Amino acid sequence: QVQLAESGGGLVQAGGSLRLSCAASGRTFTFSNYAMGWFRLSPGKERVIVAAISGGGGSISYADSVRGRFTISRDNAKNTVYLQMNSLKPEDTAVYYCAAARNRYNMESIAYWGQGTQVTVSS
Repeated sequence: QVQLAESGGGLVQAGGSLRLSCAASGRTFTFSNYAMGWFRLSPGKERVIVAAISGGGGSISYADSVRGRFTISRDNAKNTVYLQMNSLKPEDTAVYYCAAARNRYNMESIAYWGQGTQVTVSS
């Protein structure tokens, strides 16, 4: 009974930046109980995890492909997780999904998925 709504995608040139947001809502939930993550899906490829953050924000991990360029953060008071994407490359083009885990520590088991937001990076 948690809904995730992504926003902030769009078309940018290589080297540009975007900030994705994922707002969580639900009948009854405590946002900090959920580790949150960002995944992306490119045509012809499997969905892969990009970044993850624990419920309290104290533990963060990144895929090697985005480390140093992307920053995940969360504002539990706003029930929102963000993905700041800098120095974007064409290979970052994908549909980006946020996800809520079944625990507050890691993304090993996903409870909820957002609908996705398209990010397109031109050459």
